Amino acid sequence: MRRPNILLTGTPGVGKTTLGKELASRAGMTYINVGDMAKEGELYEGFDEEYGCPILDEDRVIDELEDKMSEGGVIVDYHGCDFFPERWFHIVFVLRTENAVLYDRLESRGYKGKKLQDNIQCEIFQTLYEEAMLSYREEIVHQLPSNAPEDLERNLDQIMQWIEQWMKDNN
Repeated sequence: MRRPNILLTGTPGVGKTTLGKELASRAGMTYINVGDMAKEGELYEGFDEEYGCPILDEDRVIDELEDKMSEGGVIVDYHGCDFFPERWFHIVFVLRTENAVLYDRLESRGYKGKKLQDNIQCEIFQTLYEEAMLSYREEIVHQLPSNAPEDLERNLDQIMQWIEQWMKDNN
């Protein structure tokens, strides 16, 4: 494996897709948005009426990703992380956004009512950070602030440095 695999996770609206696409472009890696992949491959096992969204078929997602992940050089973007095999990732970044900023982002996406409130609460209670800490070795899980364009640049620089160091150490 010549390049590491990276997981970007966090509440919807924290900036995973923006960061992931730019990172893949700069690092020459493969970017996979699991939500988009599931939509294209219809990797669902039902529909959640309460939240108005499809329910991911996690086993089919794993099957779909397995070969790509074993090659390395993949950036995976998804809000959940506890179903991905631990062996897949060399590092996990949990993006975090201040509540007021996140509220505005989600509202502009059309989130309303329970879906909006539950996602804000998810961020307040660090639900996805805790999920990552329980799912992966503590030393590979890192939180990154994602509130403003300066945060994006700083995160890109930091992760690029990490990738370069990983490649020196592992090739």
